[in-house]
Amino acid sequence: MAELLRSLQDSQLVARFQRRCGLFPAPDEGLGENCAGPVEREARAPALKHLPAVTGKGAGEPANGLRRVAAPQAYVQKYIVKNYFYYYLFRFSAALGQEVFYITFLPFTHWNIDPYLSRRLIILWVLVMSVGQVAKDVLKWPRPSSPPVVKLEKRVMAEYGMPSTHAMAATAISFGLLISTTDRYQYPFVLGLMMAVVFSTLVCLSRLYTGMHTVLDVLGGILITAVLIILTYPAWTLIDRLDSASPLFPVCVLVVPFFLCYNYPVSDYYSPTRADTTTVLAAGAGVTIGFWINHFFQLESEPAESLPVIQNIPPLTTDMLMLGLTKFTVGIGLILLVRQLVQNLSLQVLYSWFKVVARNKEARRRLEIEVPYKFVTYTSVGICATTFVPMLHRFLGLL
Repeated sequence: MAELLRSLQDSQLVARFQRRCGLFPAPDEGLGENCAGPVEREARAPALKHLPAVTGKGAGEPANGLRRVAAPQAYVQKYIVKNYFYYYLFRFSAALGQEVFYITFLPFTHWNIDPYLSRRLIILWVLVMSVGQVAKDVLKWPRPSSPPVVKLEKRVMAEYGMPSTHAMAATAISFGLLISTTDRYQYPFVLGLMMAVVFSTLVCLSRLYTGMHTVLDVLGGILITAVLIILTYPAWTLIDRLDSASPLFPVCVLVVPFFLCYNYPVSDYYSPTRADTTTVLAAGAGVTIGFWINHFFQLESEPAESLPVIQNIPPLTTDMLMLGLTKFTVGIGLILLVRQLVQNLSLQVLYSWFKVVARNKEARRRLEIEVPYKFVTYTSVGICATTFVPMLHRFLGLL
């Protein structure tokens, strides 16, 4: 068993997968305009650079509350693509596991398909992402070595590898959607199962192709998600009724996630894991409060639980498609506006309070600034998406 685990963690296994898919590292020497490969691109891999010193209130700790040691910095790594099909397939599949996809797909589901489903998916997404991000900074397993692996993404290189949160999110969303729709909509179960398997498999394979995870990282993410789904499934019905809880419920929803974010495990250097975890937990808190507001003030035109247990999936028409796109455009526009306004306001308040220069990008990484501004911003986004956007849709006659 130990030998099997070591082989699954081997970077050479990832490198062989990349080569089979037509992705090769560029030679160290002589790779210029006369390169024999069909295309030459650039990737980023980690090097080391010291964090700058911190001044002002809160300066007793290093930036981000971390030990001031080496922080990953990017350098140029060239590579050659010999198979465009796999390159674009897996780059697109990797995008399906990014936060950008979920913060567009989940609101679209809420506004155009079924708020009942979006609530379940958002809570499940928040759970697996939070567990996965914390597990990375607790386990501290490195990402695949480069060389021999070619790394195509630079933003998350400062993060640890185990488990793959892309694999966790893709598995949770695809199979959570499958489980939640089987007793609510009539459709061929085998078709839904095939779609869930294809979606999650493509995202998982993309993490190998982009060189960001080992096979063990991906399998670990899938296994952890499966365990979380099995353990929490009996409580899903209870979670569906949380919006009818007592008036003190929103206080708990705000205090507990904020406390968890502020006490996030300390890393040896700055990485975006704490910021991403704060974003996810804050968005989940905002969505939950938004559902509570809708129920408490009776803002829902038709509560999700009042709909028939089994529904036929309506045929997709041109009018329905145009209406959905209009609602999505209006909703995303309002969300982006709220996000920008709240972020700027919260940063200005925090900069003033801690006497920090506003243009100091490193200041955003400080614990006492990063967690509050992200938490306030994305809690506001969650409330806006579930409460104010539907109100705007109703005002514009889109409901």
